[in-house]
Amino acid sequence: MEPSGTELKTPVKTAQTTFRIVEALKALDGASITELADHLDLPKSSTHNYLRTLEHEGYVVENDGQYEVGLRFLDLGAYARTREQLYTVAAPELEEVAEATGEHVNLLVEEHGLGIFLSRAQGANAVSVDSYTGQCVRLHTTALGKTILAHLPREQTDEIIDRYGLEAKTDRTITSRAALYEELDEIEQRGVAYDREERIKGLRCVAVPILSADRITGAVSVSGPTSRMDADRIENEILPKLRHAANIIELNQTHS
Repeated sequence: MEPSGTELKTPVKTAQTTFRIVEALKALDGASITELADHLDLPKSSTHNYLRTLEHEGYVVENDGQYEVGLRFLDLGAYARTREQLYTVAAPELEEVAEATGEHVNLLVEEHGLGIFLSRAQGANAVSVDSYTGQCVRLHTTALGKTILAHLPREQTDEIIDRYGLEAKTDRTITSRAALYEELDEIEQRGVAYDREERIKGLRCVAVPILSADRITGAVSVSGPTSRMDADRIENEILPKLRHAANIIELNQTHS
């Protein structure tokens, strides 16, 4: 996909197809040549050539006719993450909040209009969820993402919604632009966002922004099962710890 806010005038089609194939292998959790060709509506011969090239370069692996994304991408992702100053300064604070709350603690940043989990920490009681470091999510579906949207220029938020839409992940996901903007205004004013089972049923989340010179650089959250994330615990136990962590991260980000 073309980065938000830019115009791709001369796309290199072979490069586009290569990335489409990689994304499709991820979405399909591995596929044969026939399955991938049918999924992308490509000739089998071309699909085979792309896959063999990716395999030769180490970015795809083949097992009994099934092609999968290779671990070579992990090297690139790890390298990209270590170049993010926010990751370095936030990691110890995430661990501290996770230990204190016993829940999942997440750090999300925005890139090309998507939310990317830059780092995560697990407390002793953290439940298993589908998120992982490096995962991309739609910003409107999470407390973290809504925090970021609330602090972006409205024109940029408009561009993100125009590009990705407001897909429903659960029956609680906000899918109305007007309703989303109303909540974003409230988030900006109160400095905190909530995910009320909007991306994963049974999971509740609270998030606060990480700011640098009045610019949003990311958001940090605590998430857990609805049975443990009641309003009283969030307001009196979790939110103070989260705000303290965000403050430390902001200071370290500014002065490191």
